[in-house]
Amino acid sequence: MISETRTMGLDVGSHTIGVAVSDLLGFTAQGVEVIRRTSEKADFERLSALVNQFSVSQFVVGLPKNMNNSIGPQGEYSLEFAKKLEEIFHLPVLLWDERLTTRSAEQFLISANVQRKKRRQVIDKLAASLILQSYLDSLSKESENDFVDFS
Repeated sequence: MISETRTMGLDVGSHTIGVAVSDLLGFTAQGVEVIRRTSEKADFERLSALVNQFSVSQFVVGLPKNMNNSIGPQGEYSLEFAKKLEEIFHLPVLLWDERLTTRSAEQFLISANVQRKKRRQVIDKLAASLILQSYLDSLSKESENDFVDFS
């Protein structure tokens, strides 16, 4: 059965917010855009327009953790952002460990011979897609574990 709603993945930075959404089946993540941050009000107005456009029912926000699993200043910033999302939209917000996601996105773009200037324009959108895809993949693995073999 096809869902009428989507999950939105966010890669939250101090200068940009990478945005991705799931397909209606919840199998794949597609990058949507990079929001250039100007003010909190403008950021949330743009997110609101995207939430409405894509019929978003929940958020997955990347949580940058240190390699020792602790949460640093950027992680604290993401936690605060996630809290505001929940307050404003009244939708579930899941935090997803995004360690090395941006680095993976950059390595992918380098291997695809994307020029440095173009990489800067799309890296946050790709990072949001990787965060969301990782979450969606975890759901399909959970459902695989629920499979019962009656043979």
